[in-house]
Amino acid sequence: MLPELKRLIEQMGKDRGIDKSVIIEALETAMLTAARKKLGPQVNIEAHYNEEVGEVEVFQFKTVVDKVLEPDVQISLAEARRSLDEEAERGDSIGIKIETNTFGRIAVQTAKQIIIQKVKDAERDNVYDEYKDKKGELVSGFVQRFDGGNIIVNLGRAEGVIPAAEQIYRETYKRGERIRAYVCDVKKISKGPQIILSRTHPGFLRALFEVEVPEISEGLIEIVNVAREPGKRTKISVRTKDKDIDPVGACVGMRGSRVQSVVQELKGEKIDIVPYSVDNATYVCSALSPAKVNRVLMDEDSRSMEVIVPDDQLSLAIGKNGQNVRLAVKLTGWKIDVKSESMAASQEAEGFKSLIKIPGIGEAMAEKLYNEGFKSIAMIATTDTEMLSAIQGVGEKSASQWIEAAVKIIDEETAEQKSS
Repeated sequence: MLPELKRLIEQMGKDRGIDKSVIIEALETAMLTAARKKLGPQVNIEAHYNEEVGEVEVFQFKTVVDKVLEPDVQISLAEARRSLDEEAERGDSIGIKIETNTFGRIAVQTAKQIIIQKVKDAERDNVYDEYKDKKGELVSGFVQRFDGGNIIVNLGRAEGVIPAAEQIYRETYKRGERIRAYVCDVKKISKGPQIILSRTHPGFLRALFEVEVPEISEGLIEIVNVAREPGKRTKISVRTKDKDIDPVGACVGMRGSRVQSVVQELKGEKIDIVPYSVDNATYVCSALSPAKVNRVLMDEDSRSMEVIVPDDQLSLAIGKNGQNVRLAVKLTGWKIDVKSESMAASQEAEGFKSLIKIPGIGEAMAEKLYNEGFKSIAMIATTDTEMLSAIQGVGEKSASQWIEAAVKIIDEETAEQKSS
């Protein structure tokens, strides 16, 4: 057997972070396999590690009988009493120690392979157990190599992979360069644990802020949501229950130091930090920053908002290729239709014009009806007298006449369309 086995077991366990019992079990299994190769599958053998002598002892067990018919599994009573146990009786099972140095080269080689494989399996299990608990955390490593567009990262005791889809557009790395990423998944496959890393996941940005902003890691500030277009722009919304803390200011840091650290890690990705609000209109207005909003028209049922901004703020509100409003939609969960004041005024004028077609409705009343949500003749035609007369200055008689007139106009327009 290997010299100083006890010391080697302890050293291997320490170096590879594997429990001693795993290594001992591997040794016992390996010696059993080697013994079976020499003695055959029919024999009854056991292997046990003897810590006192630092050796894996292999025993072949035979049943004590009067007359031996199967030498591999039986021993005579006379032989058992003479060479093994003076008090042996018929039916006893007696262990005979086998010298392991008689197993032969092929058997020993097989044993070594079993030990190596078992130790590798134990290492893989350890790595899996360690990293499955790190899911959702930041890890650092070094770029080890590139494999078909994937970045293989050396994490120390393990390798991680950043698939092409999880890499930030236009980011480039060299071998040996330090890299930080987010553990988004850990899979157990035949080759060992596969640690999937990401730099595009919203959780990556969330984790970076937890590192840079102590108030977040301490639970004083909460990141409510993250909307991200990796490598380009991100919006995050934050809130706190502590009235003495400014959540946006804390995330930005003194002279922007905290947010700049995150921007630097993301190679210049723009980050907007907005305060979360339970008031949806306020939240949407904040999400559209840096654009200023004049007013909001909200439809709770369809979860949509019409947002009116000054003419000079329209392009800022929409953003390059619609990015600002797109991120605001992702952040808030509301459909957002951004319009300038002149666009809204033009639509309102069209609305007034259509309502003025109804006999008895002048410009002032048309404006009032429009502001109350009755923006077209069709809306007047499909309402009821009670709802329309609830508007101040509108009597039941007028309401009834307007509805009747609106229905007539709709019918006439429909008939014209059919005839044409």
